[in-house]
Formats: sequence, structure tokens, C-alpha cells
Amino acid sequence: MHLTGLHVYPVKSMYRLSPDSSAVHPWGLAGDRRWMLADPTGRFVSQRENAALGQIRVRPLPDGALALTAPDGSRIEVAAPAVTTGDPVAEVEVWGTRFRAVEAAKEAHLWIGEHLGDYRLVHLDDPRARPVDPEYGEPGDTVSMADGFPLLLTTTASLERLNELIAAEHPDAHETLPMERFRPNVVVGGSEPWAEDGWRRIRIGALTFKVVKPCGRCVVTTTDQESGERRGPEPLRTLARHHKLMRRAAFGQNLIPERPAGVEGDVLGTLLVGDDVEVLEDGAHWPADGR
Repeated sequence: MHLTGLHVYPVKSMYRLSPDSSAVHPWGLAGDRRWMLADPTGRFVSQRENAALGQIRVRPLPDGALALTAPDGSRIEVAAPAVTTGDPVAEVEVWGTRFRAVEAAKEAHLWIGEHLGDYRLVHLDDPRARPVDPEYGEPGDTVSMADGFPLLLTTTASLERLNELIAAEHPDAHETLPMERFRPNVVVGGSEPWAEDGWRRIRIGALTFKVVKPCGRCVVTTTDQESGERRGPEPLRTLARHHKLMRRAAFGQNLIPERPAGVEGDVLGTLLVGDDVEVLEDGAHWPADGR
């Protein structure tokens, strides 16, 4: 097995970057989901509520800044705010967990308002501020502003199998789903379909990862990531019939990186497209009923 793709989403739910390599931090790939939009209550905003988020292109700039470009060509550069420079702090929330982030400049909010809605752009200047769900992580495990875990893994074999199931059930109304619908961080080729459901610990290149929980899927997977269109009930309809794990239509597995012996600091190592992937520990597949 080998690593066939890497994907980073600098702003939660906005368009992806697909580098050939990426440093890995304890809280995820370098630069992944360190920014997000929050509504007036502080709750995160994603493509679930507003599919147009996925149409905003993002380009990282020096010192953590971003350039955002809308479909109409409008563009803004946003400096990374920080507590140390006196920028305003906001209490925000992702799936019930509240933590502190820092608001971008007012000009960024105005630009976001013109293109997306009444949202604030916030930055996680302290990536240790948000703990991983203690049911699945260990004390000290943290995550960026991703839904729940530092990295999401998918496999090309499972996508091929899913597309076969959709085509078999709906031969007259079927489109082949691309991997981008599932917004993974790491994509693995060379496995058997659904093999990842039994993985518990893996090695990618020189780094090891705990495989901690299946990824329950939502309406974002029905959204064309290139056009922003909702495209109907797939893949949720077929996943609900053929691949439910822990009571959810599931696709992919969540990962927490492990710190290599002797490595200190924020960078644990680097992943490269083409890296070998090895299963170090296997286990029973996650149950459909959540028990």
C-alpha cells in the first residue's frame, strides 16, 4: 500500500490544496483548518449550511496569512491575527466544544459578508486550545478546527467499491464520485475495499498513527466540490444501506499522529505522496450499531 494523495484545507470547508508533501503536527497536517468561519453565536459554519464555502479558493501567504479568492475574481489578503498583537479574541464552538480563537481584521469580515453571509473569520493561533474527544484520544491530544480529529484517511479501493454499489443499484442515474467529495487528508491506494475499518495503528512513511474512529458522513459528500451544487442523495443513500458503522453512514477513518521517539517540537515528521503504508495493528471492524 502507498500514499496516493495529500489534502490540506487552510479554512474549514473552503477549497482544498493538494501538495506533494506536508509536515505533520500533533494536531494535523501543517496549515490544515487553522481558520474557519463562525456565525454570530460563535458556532462554526461549514458546507453543511452553506455550500458556497467550497468555492472560495485559498492560498497561504508568509507568516500564516491567507489570500482568499471568490468565484467572481474578488480577492482579499488576510493577515494571521494573534493574541500577542492585541487582536480580538472570540469564543467559538465546533461540535459542542468551545475554545478560544482570534478574529481576523474587520475588512475580512466585510469581504466574507459580501460573498458568503454574516460570518466572522477566525484563526486558531494556539493549536493546543482544543482537545480531542477524550473517549477516543489521550490527555494532551489536540486538534485544529477540523470536525473532530487531526487527520482523515480514505482509500481508493473503498471509493471504487462504493461507486460499484451505487452503479449496481441505480444504473440509470449514476455519476462516478471523486474522492474530493469526502475531503480527506490522506488517501491510501493498494488496500482491499473497507480494509481500513479494521485498522487500529498504521505507519505512513516514517510516521505512525492511531486509527481511532470511523468518519460518519453528512450532506457535504453530496456536494460537487468544483461547482458547489448539491447533487442528490448519493453517496449517503448507498452508504446507509451498505456501510453503516457506529450507527452512521461511514466512509474513512480518523487518525491521531504519534510522536516519534526522540522528536521534540511541533513537527513530528513529513509525509510524501508515494510513501509506503503499513498496518501495524489490526482489529475487529467497527460495529454498525455502535456497540
